[in-house]
Amino acid sequence: MKLHEMHRSHRVGWLRAAVLGANDGIVSTASLIVGVAAAGATQEGILLAGVAGLVAGAMSMAAGEYVSVSSQLDTEKADIAIEKRSLENNFELEKQELAEIYQGRGLGPTLAGRVAEKLMAHDALGAHIRDDIGISESASARPVLAALSSAVTFIIGAALPLLVAWLVPTVVLIAAVCGASLVFLAVLGALAARAGGAAMSVGAMRVTFWGALAMVLTAVVGHIFGVAT
Repeated sequence: MKLHEMHRSHRVGWLRAAVLGANDGIVSTASLIVGVAAAGATQEGILLAGVAGLVAGAMSMAAGEYVSVSSQLDTEKADIAIEKRSLENNFELEKQELAEIYQGRGLGPTLAGRVAEKLMAHDALGAHIRDDIGISESASARPVLAALSSAVTFIIGAALPLLVAWLVPTVVLIAAVCGASLVFLAVLGALAARAGGAAMSVGAMRVTFWGALAMVLTAVVGHIFGVAT
């Protein structure tokens, strides 16, 4: 009977982008709504600010993720090109380098040399990409996927407090948006922690803390400027 273990490291790329997008969508939009509401704006003005924040935030997240992950991909490609040239010019030295890596992981010199020789005979560049550079297929940079994940989840996250602001009367808008957004953040943190194999309670607490802090600060700023005007 073959044992199948379920690992989660292959989720790191899209999961990080998705959680970041949804979290930022909830926190930034809820904070914007609370800040504008605290300044005494009308419900129409609050919703307009929220929609503008949703559109701008989604584009910002997508562009930021794409540029960031593209830079990572460029670095990976440059390292692979260097390794490819080195294999073409110094094959035996590269084989020795690979054997030394395996020795460092606990293999004896003879076995490490044989393993390096076998792996390089099968796929020399792949062996060095994986074991020398440290790039794995599951964790390699995917700019388009990261950008789409961030943008879509930002929109979903931002739509939640925006919907609450649209449904409730202005007199209870701040309390309703804050309360609902904290619940959304707690659920998001718990689900993200579960998907990553961590404790759900820890994931929920850390996102709700920072979300609450952001909303309190923007409410204070909005109140100050509302009084000043």
